[in-house]
Amino acid sequence: MTGEPRPSPDRRRLCVYNGGFLTEGRLRRILELAGWDISLGVPGDGDTVGIWGRTPTAWRGEAVAEWRNAPVLTVEDAFLRSVHPGRVRGEAPMGLCLDLGGVHFDGSTPSDLEALLAAHPLDDTALLNRARDALDSMKHWHLGKYSATDPDLPVPEPGYVVLIDQTAGDAALMGAGRAAFNEMLALAAEENPGLPILIKSHPESVAGKRDGHFAAADLPERVRIITEPVSPWRLFEGAVAVYTHSSTLGFEAIFAGLKPRVFGQPFYAGWGLTQDQDAPARRERVLTRAQLFAAAMILYPVWYDPVGDRLCEVEEVIAQLAAEARAWREDRDGYVAVGMRIWKRPHLKRAFGREKPLKFASRIPSGGTRKPVVWGMAEAPEGILRMEDGFLRSRGLGAA
Repeated sequence: MTGEPRPSPDRRRLCVYNGGFLTEGRLRRILELAGWDISLGVPGDGDTVGIWGRTPTAWRGEAVAEWRNAPVLTVEDAFLRSVHPGRVRGEAPMGLCLDLGGVHFDGSTPSDLEALLAAHPLDDTALLNRARDALDSMKHWHLGKYSATDPDLPVPEPGYVVLIDQTAGDAALMGAGRAAFNEMLALAAEENPGLPILIKSHPESVAGKRDGHFAAADLPERVRIITEPVSPWRLFEGAVAVYTHSSTLGFEAIFAGLKPRVFGQPFYAGWGLTQDQDAPARRERVLTRAQLFAAAMILYPVWYDPVGDRLCEVEEVIAQLAAEARAWREDRDGYVAVGMRIWKRPHLKRAFGREKPLKFASRIPSGGTRKPVVWGMAEAPEGILRMEDGFLRSRGLGAA
């Protein structure tokens, strides 16, 4: 890959006070590959304290770091995380943001990402071409921080406003709550008279894991909540305006060609690509979309290849997530296996049914959303899925 490769750091001791650093295998592995040796105990000379974002336990590490005059490494998920949120399916992140300056969603202190955006030349042609190509791939595969979305689901007719909800108490809100989101909705309605307003729910809220800030019963007629897994890329195509506090979806809206109205101080605000209510005044540089992408998606994160168990580049993460998202999209409605012999059924259940349990039937159902699948050359209408043994099958005959 071209651009500026991340140097291989010397081994450094990272003292942690949050159990997740010890129990979450993927988190620990990425840090190890990035040169950090996770440890308990009091930091000594040359050691660093590790904390996770602005979580309720982060104060422990911050207090120890202040006591020992040690630097703090703030760890967060990278901006392409997984197909589903970790709270929904337990899926591990595909990358991490490792920041010795602060945290990317807290504008009160410049983070390492802000320093990149403010001071890095971001003028290397090969780097910017990489950014454009990677962005095109994300659009093509309909990928984002979470990619459990279906590009085939319909979206409303163009000419609507998108307001992005976030989970209540999310650290990225920096204390903003329901009142701030109600004010954002009121402003969106005032600035866009007569237009439909679509509130995009967070996938954790849709899954019932965390509350959002809006309830359908409290909303006026022209406002509705979108809970279907529509592709944000499709949704942004028909939007005339986007309103967000600090969501990563606001970051993605920029690359969909929009200029979102931003009410918080996320890393992507203040560079001429957003309409800002409260961006830090120190952010004076004007960036292109390619420059923003290059800094935030290529130079800043540490990306991980779960197949090769190694650090990698964003292009490889996009390819991996594209494969995982495609599998989810194809399988999410489930399958019905038609005319399968009894002895085959346990084996088929192991191959199918990750999203919904595999069903069996003697004939092809006339309705429902499950995809029918038949064995080999069994009689079936054109277009029905067919399966057969692979070319490396087993040590013996299947029926034996």
